[in-house]
Amino acid sequence: MSAVFRTCPTTGLKIDLQADNLIKVNAVAATVSLLVGGVAALLVLLTRWQAIHLLDAVWFYRILTVHGMTMLIFFIIFFEMAVLYFASAVLLNSRVPAPKTGWVAFALMVVGALMVEWTMFTGQADVLFTSYVPLRATPPFYLGIILFAVGALVVTGHFFAILVYAKREKTYTGSIPLVTFGGLTAAIIAAVTLLHGALVYIPTFLWSLDLIEIDPEFYRLVWWALGHSSQQINVAAMVSIWYLLGAFTVGAVVLNEKISRGAFVLYILFISMASAHHLLVDPAFGPAWKIWNTSYFMYMAVLASMIHGFTVPAGIEIGQRLRGVTQGMFGWLRRAPWSDPGFSSLWFSLVVFGFVGGITGVTFGTEQINIIAHNTLRIPGHFHSTVVSGTALAFMGITYYLIPLIFRREVAFWPLARIQPWLFAGGMLVFSMAMTFAGSFGAPRRHWDITFTGAPFQVEFSPAVDLMIGVMAVGGIVGIIGGALYIVITVWSVFFGRKLAPDETCLGAVGRGLPNGLTHPPRALGPQDNDDALEKTRLGHAPGTMVLVGIFLLAFITYYFVNWNLLTFLWKVG
Repeated sequence: MSAVFRTCPTTGLKIDLQADNLIKVNAVAATVSLLVGGVAALLVLLTRWQAIHLLDAVWFYRILTVHGMTMLIFFIIFFEMAVLYFASAVLLNSRVPAPKTGWVAFALMVVGALMVEWTMFTGQADVLFTSYVPLRATPPFYLGIILFAVGALVVTGHFFAILVYAKREKTYTGSIPLVTFGGLTAAIIAAVTLLHGALVYIPTFLWSLDLIEIDPEFYRLVWWALGHSSQQINVAAMVSIWYLLGAFTVGAVVLNEKISRGAFVLYILFISMASAHHLLVDPAFGPAWKIWNTSYFMYMAVLASMIHGFTVPAGIEIGQRLRGVTQGMFGWLRRAPWSDPGFSSLWFSLVVFGFVGGITGVTFGTEQINIIAHNTLRIPGHFHSTVVSGTALAFMGITYYLIPLIFRREVAFWPLARIQPWLFAGGMLVFSMAMTFAGSFGAPRRHWDITFTGAPFQVEFSPAVDLMIGVMAVGGIVGIIGGALYIVITVWSVFFGRKLAPDETCLGAVGRGLPNGLTHPPRALGPQDNDDALEKTRLGHAPGTMVLVGIFLLAFITYYFVNWNLLTFLWKVG
């Protein structure tokens, strides 16, 4: 069957209508998942907030299970499937070789997700996101996860097939674009991750049927190759979106393709090994294994993130300077298009992920420090600054470009869309930091009632914990409002927003409802501009970025050694 294409009047890309539709349905499924997970987040937050303490213990753990599975698996992976189709078929002007397979995969993912949601809401799977053995859920819970993972694995294979077809049919010249290379990185990590998921969930499904026995330590070891590595798919996809949004919004320069691609390769080789930091308090694994996985090898993945953490803002700065924004150290940042929700989402995702998520992640991944952080609120404080403030915010930013380019609609409620990333990022930043500080005073991570009311023992925390929990709640509510605005804007835009005519271009459009990067794209650079960019990079003409890097390193060193100092109190040293 021959493919049917449409030509995007704004970008000039040829888009296979099957890819177009597969992007749409996966993006819609992701938004529905975000809605379910967001409602669960509000209920969990209002229970964590001791002043309200909304849910009882049973419903708290039930809704916490819903929140974890829906957000970390369904929302994220559905959106990543849309990203894979966009990064392959759309950016390479390629057809989808097996569209029926793509639809079957999507159906498997939807059926699997619905099965899991049903078991969780009906109380048949109160096992939390980790579902540690010997905690047992009903068999449909595990079967649903398996179906969802199989569907996602098929889409990953489909992505590889599209790359092969594009190369064979010469739909592009030269190497694949950097964004597509980042998508390839995410797909490779996804394949490894989902295979580990099959390796752990198929035996667990059989165990739930009382057909075999399963060792809890085996489960924990293999499960984290899924549970943590699935979030590393997010990292690769998020960084790819950073590069894409940088190009869309300000015409960011890629400083060095080889270095950026090399950093993606480091992700493939080493990032999944960071899963071991979840097992640092397990007695079944020796210190040599723990240190090897969470030090020597994990630091190679950290190096990759630090490379991207420099090249993305430096590319933005030099791109701005080449286009005439040369005033002062930070004029390029001050005059950036902050009213464009794509750019504000990009910048906040980059800063919060790097400064909060990156610093805390490396610190807590140290074996000795992990012992004082592992079962405290510091851990969810960390991953809410990475997966939520980083990945989800990047996904939100690219949505504001997908709506006009893929769904061919204007963005509804444009004034709200412009402030939505500010609300979401600001709320989640306060939420993550307050949660981290509460954990620093020992506030527990998994307990329904941190006051331990009615327990046969008495637990007293510093008064700072009550203050931090209150601040956390306020920040979380602001973040949830920002997330709710995103859902309302997205759903209304897709189903009720003004349609763009088939040949209507976004360039130079007057009015609201389209991001700045589409209505007033950055001026094109000539060969001399590109030469200048390379020369300025060699000469260190990204002074603003260098200052930000210095601040980051100072914050990193300070936080790291403060934690070693806290460890001396535990060890009674000095």
